Amino acid sequence: MPRFPEVHWLGESRDYRATWAAMRRFTARRTSETPDAFWALTHPPVFTQGLAGRAEHLLAPGRIPVVPTDRGGQVTYHGPGQLMLYTLVDLRRAGLGPREWVQTLEQSVIDWLADRGVLAERRADAPGVYVNGAKIAALGLKIRQGRCYHGLSFNIDMDLAPFARINPCGYEGLAVTDVKRLLGDGEALPAIARELTDNLARCLP
Repeated sequence: MPRFPEVHWLGESRDYRATWAAMRRFTARRTSETPDAFWALTHPPVFTQGLAGRAEHLLAPGRIPVVPTDRGGQVTYHGPGQLMLYTLVDLRRAGLGPREWVQTLEQSVIDWLADRGVLAERRADAPGVYVNGAKIAALGLKIRQGRCYHGLSFNIDMDLAPFARINPCGYEGLAVTDVKRLLGDGEALPAIARELTDNLARCLP
């Protein structure tokens, strides 16, 4: 039987293209017995454009690279201080549909914030997690033969200025926030990743 999901802290400033390629290799090579995996890391500054991405949502990228990618959704920003949690999960084996997994990822962030006294919510029209209308976590998945990769970005302690260079997730003027602005200094990224992945792992058989 597949083992408990493997959790890997891959470190900070991991190149986006290289990480994306590694996720695709992992997914292509996995078998019915391969344990699921969670990869936690940060990226250097980069805009990523999902399969539904439209050029008009890239307002002024400047010197920050733009990478077209195969996840769902529009354009978003990744950079230092943002926790990336890539979920390499066999959804078919787990008996989960894409929408269920999206809601599970959202709930993991909502619960983490609730434990710290912050009320967060999801939106039916725009996947992600929001606090007082400002987006604090974004989601984008790719599912191939029932197996998922990509995942969740959670704003922890960021320079939020690059979000003004795009329409985040395709929404003009969408406000964004991060944990530090809500709570001040807190836990380190690897500790946050461990708490989120512990909760997510309990949702998998």
